[in-house]
Amino acid sequence: MARHGLRGLPADLPVLTEARIRVSVRVFFPNPCEGCLIARLRVTAETPISSDSKLHKKGHRAPPNTTESFAYFTIKDRLPQILTRTIDTLHRHKNEFFEEHGEKGVEAEKRAISFLSKLRNELQTDKPVTPLEDELPDATLWNQYLDYQQNLSDGNGGPSWFQSPWLYVECYMYRRIHAALAQNPPIDNFDVFKEGKAQNFFESQGAIIALCTYFQELLKNIKDLEEKQLQEEFFKLLQVSLWGNKCDLSFSAGEDSSQKSSPLQCLEDMVPFILVNDMEKLWSLLKNAKNRKTDKCKVRVDIILDNAGFELVSDFVLADFLLSSLLADEVHFHGKSIPWYVSDTTKNDFNWTIKQLQAANHMWMSRCGINWEGNLKKGVWVYRDHMFWTLPHDFSSMAEVAPDLYADLQKSNLLLFKGDLNYRKLTGDRKWEHTVPFHQALNKFHPAPLCSLRTLKSDTQVGLKPGQAEQIQASEPEWMISGKYGVVQFDAAL
Repeated sequence: MARHGLRGLPADLPVLTEARIRVSVRVFFPNPCEGCLIARLRVTAETPISSDSKLHKKGHRAPPNTTESFAYFTIKDRLPQILTRTIDTLHRHKNEFFEEHGEKGVEAEKRAISFLSKLRNELQTDKPVTPLEDELPDATLWNQYLDYQQNLSDGNGGPSWFQSPWLYVECYMYRRIHAALAQNPPIDNFDVFKEGKAQNFFESQGAIIALCTYFQELLKNIKDLEEKQLQEEFFKLLQVSLWGNKCDLSFSAGEDSSQKSSPLQCLEDMVPFILVNDMEKLWSLLKNAKNRKTDKCKVRVDIILDNAGFELVSDFVLADFLLSSLLADEVHFHGKSIPWYVSDTTKNDFNWTIKQLQAANHMWMSRCGINWEGNLKKGVWVYRDHMFWTLPHDFSSMAEVAPDLYADLQKSNLLLFKGDLNYRKLTGDRKWEHTVPFHQALNKFHPAPLCSLRTLKSDTQVGLKPGQAEQIQASEPEWMISGKYGVVQFDAAL
């Protein structure tokens, strides 16, 4: 394959958040459904973070302080822990596999564990990233992405676990975990993360009961609320959905991350920790859309989901409020098509959660579950998943890699992107200066008005006021990775 030159290098893009690598690539593909293997390459600019660096002024690369980065810690410590837990999960289900599938199930478990053990060794010893060997629908896109990473190496060795963009190798690990199961029937549909997601749900029961009770009480009088009261309730449930994003099992390497207490009790105290608060803009957009709507033109809100468990329930409550308050006519949920990042929501998680709520012996939990099942049957709630959400590409390439998905999102009045991984993909996972506008960092990804609801768990953040980051950094050096701070960050489409 011909090697592309580095023309058209965009000088305003900083480097990807990284473990060690200093060059990155974004690959664009035609519609994957057409099976076309030709790609068009665009290379990100290699700019150091420090604006006063002599190297920066000369246009050379500045060596990153990688071994102290959060990316390095993630690859070195957290990812091996997740792989170890995954292997342990398969070990513990050996008897179950035997009961369901006989010796074929046990042999499949052994092969999957061998695959994952080899993967863990490759990671820990910084082996080269290898092409996918399965024949799953997305394998071609993944391998083409790796090809162009290798083309950038200029003979200096191909991408390896500690010398590649953090986002890429992290996504790659989860895709390899999926392959370990998918290539080994009859256990190919086993979700190695299911137990942790279920545990998060059950251990968050107190918070879920409190939230469902609050919401059902609210519904009794929602039609009588004045506009100001309706706005206040919208802001409350937005914040519950925001702080529900703390419940991330990939961040805790699978350790308990459930919501133990009702977040409604402390929302007011949490407001100062929202670094960018665009809730007023969201309210104005939805109110104006509601006033303009006609019988033929419905108001649609899309929620690009993150974690199952309590966070998913908080997203359901927000979605139901949008319908009940007539701020929206339909809500589309976007989940993952394969188990992903330990606690991300799949279709099975989505349906399982609603069924658990329906079957609960608490009146308001059960009522919520019954109502939400009804929303799905009526078509005012729609669940979708798409292969693109589990590719390594950032969202600025969606229009070319997944034009069908991009076209669908363009039909929405508002896109709500939940969580840290979505934020990293929205902004290209780069080491932006914190004051760079969100709109700029989106790099022309503007299918519709969009908003990120995210608690900070990685060192990428834009759209802050001058001096805001420095002030927090002085007293809290780990403010970007602690999950203590959040953003409700809005961008209007072009």
